[in-house]
Amino acid sequence: MEKRRNFESEFTFRTSRSSGAGGQHVNKTETRVELLFDVAGSSLLSQEEKEKFIHRWKNRVSDESIFTICSSQHRSQSSNKQHVIKKFYEMLAKAMEKEKKRIPTHVPKAVKRAIREKKKLLSDKKAGRKLRTRDFL
Repeated sequence: MEKRRNFESEFTFRTSRSSGAGGQHVNKTETRVELLFDVAGSSLLSQEEKEKFIHRWKNRVSDESIFTICSSQHRSQSSNKQHVIKKFYEMLAKAMEKEKKRIPTHVPKAVKRAIREKKKLLSDKKAGRKLRTRDFL
C-alpha cells in the first residue's frame, strides 16, 4: 500500500459565511471552508496522476487547473477545514483507482423473445382502442 503523501503545504484555504439555519452565529462567523488545490502546479503529483485527477474531477477543476471543494457541514471553521482535507484525500484516492474494463455481454434469446411478446401484447391492446370508421356506419 502506498504511503500517504502530505499535500497540505500545497493547499490554499478560503473562508466565508455559511448559508442556512444557525441564527446569529451563521450571520457573523465565517465557518464555510473552501479548499483550493493547484493540480498543474503540484510538485507531489506525477504528470500521469495530474491527468487522471483532472479527468476524474473535470467538473470541479477550473480552466486554470484549480481544484475546489467546500464544506459548511459543521458549526466551526476548524471542523470544516478537517472535513474538507479528509474529503480531498478520499477524492484523490478515488481518482487514482484503476477503472474497471467493461466486459460486453449479449442478450439471451429468451429475453429477446420475451421483449417481442411484451411489445406484441402492448400493440394489440393499443390497436383495440382505435376508432374504426365502419363501426359507426
